[in-house]
Amino acid sequence: MSLFDLTIRNVKRNFRLYSIYLLSMIIGVIIQYTFSSLMYNQDIVDALQNRELFQTGIAIASVVIFLFIIFFILYANSFFMRQRKKEFGMYLLYGLNERQIVRMVFYETLIMGLISLVVGILLGGLLSKLFGMLLMNLMQYDQVISLSFPIGSIATAAAVILLIALIVSVQSYILVNRVQLTELFHAKQKAEKPVRISTAMAILAVLLIGVAFSLICSGQQSAVWQDYGTYSLIATAIGIVGGTYLFFRQFAGWLLQLISRGKKYHEGNTVLWTSSLRFQIRGNTLNLTFISLFSAVIMMLLCFVTINYKVQFEAVGRNVPNAIAYESLDPATNQQIDGVIKSSKHDIRYHLKPEALVVEPVTDRGIAFDNPEYYIPGLWLVSEKSYNELIQLRGDMQQVELQGMEAVTLSQGSDFPKHFAAGESPDFAVKAAGEEKTFKIAEKKDYAYLGWATDPVLAMGKKPPMFVISDEAYAELSGLAEKKSFEIYGLTDAKNAEELSKQVSGIVSKTKGTYYSSFADVYSKQIESSSLLLFAAGFLALIATFALASVIYFKQLREATEERQQYAILRKIGAENRQFRSVIRKQLLFVFLPPIVLGLLYSWTIIKYYILESVKDFPELPGIVWSIMGVFFLIYLVFYASSANLYYRIINKNP
Repeated sequence: MSLFDLTIRNVKRNFRLYSIYLLSMIIGVIIQYTFSSLMYNQDIVDALQNRELFQTGIAIASVVIFLFIIFFILYANSFFMRQRKKEFGMYLLYGLNERQIVRMVFYETLIMGLISLVVGILLGGLLSKLFGMLLMNLMQYDQVISLSFPIGSIATAAAVILLIALIVSVQSYILVNRVQLTELFHAKQKAEKPVRISTAMAILAVLLIGVAFSLICSGQQSAVWQDYGTYSLIATAIGIVGGTYLFFRQFAGWLLQLISRGKKYHEGNTVLWTSSLRFQIRGNTLNLTFISLFSAVIMMLLCFVTINYKVQFEAVGRNVPNAIAYESLDPATNQQIDGVIKSSKHDIRYHLKPEALVVEPVTDRGIAFDNPEYYIPGLWLVSEKSYNELIQLRGDMQQVELQGMEAVTLSQGSDFPKHFAAGESPDFAVKAAGEEKTFKIAEKKDYAYLGWATDPVLAMGKKPPMFVISDEAYAELSGLAEKKSFEIYGLTDAKNAEELSKQVSGIVSKTKGTYYSSFADVYSKQIESSSLLLFAAGFLALIATFALASVIYFKQLREATEERQQYAILRKIGAENRQFRSVIRKQLLFVFLPPIVLGLLYSWTIIKYYILESVKDFPELPGIVWSIMGVFFLIYLVFYASSANLYYRIINKNP
């Protein structure tokens, strides 16, 4: 019998064991092919405004996804190889050498790889069309996505399978070559020792996690973060990482020990599932700690990019509120631009020609604006009347009423806008023609009158430093300060005015240093980039969740295989299958539930106090965050139910 014949026979006789590994490879191929095919899909590429950004983003995300797939499959293979140690020992006993066994494993991997490649490409092709439509929907493009099987994606998937076959062969060679023959036969009989439990360390675990939560819940505006930010960050990191490790290493063991001392410990099946878990703590600590922390990171990433995506549609309008706005030029040029706009397909909703006064700030601009370095130098003052006229046309509820030397600062993008009470308004001095005037800041408003300066290629530049002042103050200063006049256009379908913006920008940019802003310059770039980020993060989060849940899944299946002998003994002394099912459910629940609950708590607390607090104008966001976390929990629940069922089937086999 040749090695190839032996390989085929092995696959047929142990199909149930091979099917777990085969399923892992098929999932890997589907994921890799589905994602990479998006980069080659011509329908998607044709619909995008920023093709290079899309292809670069997909390429980077593909590398990350590829690494996760390798991790996922190799972890599945480690479980697969462990179950076959006794089989490899038999081959060595019958005269096969290490190289022949490695070749056999290589053949097996190639056979399963070819099956995975065919099935994965067929299913991945269907999914790539579905995900392509989803991506277009996220970007709000009405583009039909055709079913295609790009050669580049097929070649990438084939290369992944070949690489996995080579890595698995090396892995099996190391396993067979370095382990003694007797160890191969008795590899499954090595029992882990229980961890020595310390009550003090169990209490320390709770204290560390409690300190971390206290610091997070204090909020970024609290004194502890404002005055001791670095130390607070270090303390939070130590609390989360160290507390989580000790939670699984000590607190879980202490809790099991506490249960074992209860009066009803020997009633029912408590003694069975708790005693087994006490021996698994040492081997599960690092895995469960990593799963808790990494799942929290993945959930925070996905929630953050989802919030960014939801906010982006309104944020673009807040940052660049005018369809087209530019600093007025000479009459001939203004007339030329007006003709270009009127000849476009975009109807003019309104056309305003407001003025602003240019003054020099005497007071530090940081009092009026967050991150003043992002603003154009100087200070521009617009009258209350001009401001309210534009706001009314926009339909925004942002009107102001000012008297005397009152002023409102337009600190667009401010995370914490503020309305100052009487007597608390800060002073802000400006200079015009050598004369100083002092304003009382009545409100620091997160709003834009003119918006970021933009460019069709470079997107956003800097923001205009705008003050809204009363009409009386404006009249008083108008004879002293330099004046700027602006042309502001409101257009229909402004988000699709990229070509018009390029024409107008080309004319305005001939006069260097002239302010220009267009909604279309930013909209397509922001929406496409945030959609791609959300899509890639969602894909990555899904894979990472499966990979992390698989760590627990395969670890428990390995332990199920090792515990078949113990369950066989229990069955001989009268234990029933009903009791076994109950023991397995409780035992696996104790392993699956804590890491995902801790991960959910960490991610929700950080998101609530450091992200949602900054976007209170979007009341639907907390519900979206909870929905994402619910999906994560559901995936882990499916893995829990599946592993409990398979665990029961494994222990029912003859050892």
